[in-house]
Amino acid sequence: MREGRKDVTDEARAGAARPLRVDAAEPVFAAGALDDLRLGVGGKTWSLWGRGGRAKEEALAASAPQDALPVLLGPHLGRCLEVLAAAGRPVAVVDREAAVWAVTGARERFRAHPGVLWIEDADPGAVLAVLTRWQAEQGGRPFAPLAAPAARRVDPELYGALHGMLCGAPTKRPTADFWASAAYPKFRSAKPRVLFLDRPYFLNAEIKDALTELEAPWTPLAVPVQERGSAAFVEGLLRQVLDFRPDFVLTVNHFGLDSEGRLAELLERLKLPLASWFVDNPHLILSRYSGLATTGTALFTWDADNVETLRAAGYANVHSLPLATDPRRFRPGLPAGPEAWRTDVSFVGDSMASSVRRSLAACAAVPELAREYAHIAEGFGASRERDVDAYLASARPELSARLRATGDVALRLACESLVTWEATRQYRQACVSALEPFAPLIVGDEEGWRAAWKERFGGAGRARFLSRLDYYADLPRFYPMSAVSLNCTSRQMKGAVNQRVFDVPACGGFVLTDRRAQLDALFEPGREALVYDGPQEIPALVERCLGDADLRERVSRAARSRILAEHTYVHRLSRLLDIMRASFG
Repeated sequence: MREGRKDVTDEARAGAARPLRVDAAEPVFAAGALDDLRLGVGGKTWSLWGRGGRAKEEALAASAPQDALPVLLGPHLGRCLEVLAAAGRPVAVVDREAAVWAVTGARERFRAHPGVLWIEDADPGAVLAVLTRWQAEQGGRPFAPLAAPAARRVDPELYGALHGMLCGAPTKRPTADFWASAAYPKFRSAKPRVLFLDRPYFLNAEIKDALTELEAPWTPLAVPVQERGSAAFVEGLLRQVLDFRPDFVLTVNHFGLDSEGRLAELLERLKLPLASWFVDNPHLILSRYSGLATTGTALFTWDADNVETLRAAGYANVHSLPLATDPRRFRPGLPAGPEAWRTDVSFVGDSMASSVRRSLAACAAVPELAREYAHIAEGFGASRERDVDAYLASARPELSARLRATGDVALRLACESLVTWEATRQYRQACVSALEPFAPLIVGDEEGWRAAWKERFGGAGRARFLSRLDYYADLPRFYPMSAVSLNCTSRQMKGAVNQRVFDVPACGGFVLTDRRAQLDALFEPGREALVYDGPQEIPALVERCLGDADLRERVSRAARSRILAEHTYVHRLSRLLDIMRASFG
């Protein structure tokens, strides 16, 4: 045990740079004895136990099976440890919350106790290594993790993760060595096994359906919308590692990853590869994170222009993976929608007015940008530069330098978003305004589009407006009821295509889209896609298409044939699975 204590001290020194989670601890007494603690954690106050905490810790001690090794995780009153030590039980304590020790005195009383192994390391892997050696010294008995209700919430990446590791299985049967159980060979089955980090998002249903159609074994792990890296999430992941034995983890837009890089570090230690498919700007997302460019991470981006910049940022395994469609959802022959949906020309999309307002409010600390954002966005939209940060560095170097000097990543992201969304708003307004002679039906944020239309035409322009339609239930029926569906792509993707160029032809509609550099690799222009090079070309092209039903039918049919052959989500997931096997198998 002395050797184990020396290791713990050395490892604790190495992990000491990580901040403690409990800022303050206030004692609560009952009948003259310490009965609970009020813990200050990140500006919030939590009760460790609530009323009757002393009795609850005694019950916690009694819950440890006699043939198991109790491991006390996180802050505690000290009563559980007193009961176990008095009974002569060997006990391990993983606790680094100095504010709690100052109140309970437990560390001072028990750290040198011959039956107690006290561990203060911040690294769950290092802690588990020490516990495993201690376990061997104690005859290989199973672990019995013990924790107060609030303890795992205090530090889910340490106490929560260890609780999951030591439990090992949903039945709570302890495992002798989590790491040995988790070190199984990967990519040995005919189809890779996928652990999918699942949360409500438009692409997730398509991914799950595609994996099912490919007969690739997969299981979901729900991602909390608010609490990244929560104890329950980490424990769920560790249980799935042992129970499902995935070959890799799949997520969209890095959902489920925490900004500190703890989950990425855990996956690396598990030797469990991560595939993350970005369908929004990866640079805006990844700039919020640290320590994610691990050797086991593969990034997939819907925009091929991001591949080289992501590699330059340190991500060695980066691949282009465009959007696609699900032909079972978007297919011809569905029941028609309301007659009010029928129109010669339509546009489906957001005006971006509310996105601009939100971003502008977040940029109040940069008055120069707040004053000139519309002009700056106009310049970015017209430039060949595809990254806002790079554009500002060349076009507005003084503003770029001031933003960098703030050191405020969130502020820089808000400023980049403001320029992107305003450039998109201007572009969409110009494109959709070009439809005015054709009395278009505009679907999206109705209030935003009405305001934009009034600004452009003083309210006199001819147009009809509809509020947003449901992507799955409505749009597959809506698109075929328009003779021409106009598509104009967001300025966050100057070279890539959005999902509308796939969805509209897949359900039998006709789309007129803006030219994008990556479109030529997906469709043959003129035969499978009709494109415009700027808003000024839209009226003549729309008039031509409205007057030639055969042209619309011919292009739509050719595009749909190409989509069914190459551009479904089954095709995309098949390629992703092949790349993950080739990279990590």
